[in-house]
Amino acid sequence: MSTSTYTVVGMTCEHCVRSVTEEVGAIPGVSDLSVDLTTGELTVTSEAAPVADDAVRDAVSEAGYSLT
Repeated sequence: MSTSTYTVVGMTCEHCVRSVTEEVGAIPGVSDLSVDLTTGELTVTSEAAPVADDAVRDAVSEAGYSLT
């Protein structure tokens, strides 16, 4: 199992959290994730190899936000 943590910028509400959750959750290999609105922390877990940072960045961008 592999876990990576990121910081999402621009989220202001629970709808933002749902958007990020949906987009990142659709990445192949993601087995679990959590998004904290207050801190912007995004934690992504995969069962096998780590999920590529570029895939996470692209998914967050698709949701309308960015990573720091």
